[in-house]
Amino acid sequence: MLASIIYILGIVAAVWCVLDIFKHDKLDLLWKIILTVAVLATSWVGFIVYYLIIRDRI
Repeated sequence: MLASIIYILGIVAAVWCVLDIFKHDKLDLLWKIILTVAVLATSWVGFIVYYLIIRDRI
C-alpha cells in the first residue's frame, strides 16, 4: 500500500516537473526533450536534481 502511494507521488512529481520544463521559453526544444527524458527516466532523483539545481539556472 505504501509503495503504491510513493509510486503514484513519483509519477505526479515527474509530470509536474515536465510541465514546468515546457513552461520555460528560454530553453530550446532539444533541451526540453533531453530534460524531460532525464526526469522521467530517473523519477525521484531527476525530480530532486531538477528542482534543487537546474530550475534556478533557467
